[in-house]
Order: sequence, then C-alpha cells, then structure tokens
Amino acid sequence: MATSVAACAFFFDAEPLGEPGRHALDACALCSKPLARNSDIFMYKGDTPFCSEDCRYEQMHHDAAYARQASSRRKQQQRARRDGGASSVPAKAAAAADVSVASY
Repeated sequence: MATSVAACAFFFDAEPLGEPGRHALDACALCSKPLARNSDIFMYKGDTPFCSEDCRYEQMHHDAAYARQASSRRKQQQRARRDGGASSVPAKAAAAADVSVASY
C-alpha cells in the first residue's frame, strides 16, 4: 500500500516533458503570457492552457489548417500511388532528354 501512495506522489510531482522546471499551467501555450492562479484558464485538447478565448481560437484555427494541409498531402500521395507513377514517367523522360551522350 505504501508503494502505491509513493507512486501517486511521484506522478503528481513529476515535471512535464519537454520543458523541465516549468509547470504546465504557468503560461499561455500561444502567446506565453503568464497565467495568474486566480484568473480563468481556457483549455484546449485537454491539457493545453490559453490566457483567452482568442488565443485558444487562434490555436484551433492553426490546427484545422494543418489538418487540411495534411489531408491534402495524403490525398495527393494516394492519387500518385493509384496512378502507378504515371506522372513520374514524363519527368524521367525529360531528365533523360537533358543528358548528353558521348559518341565514339
């Protein structure tokens, strides 16, 4: 029983990964403004603190744009695989046309 209490104390006393010596709710994740203990903290994705709704909304907007770009890249890669590399054949032919061949 004593070991489980010690393990819990260790879990809650541990510093967050990434930035040792800095507590998770000390500053806004976007603008790094210090967060006061007696003010509202706006959370996003469970553990990301923000100083205002505006900062949280801006982060949500950035995340949505990143997700759209990632989705677009995946679709382009799937299309290229589905086409069997047909789009790379003209590029290879053009590269071969630029190579000069020495004749004897």
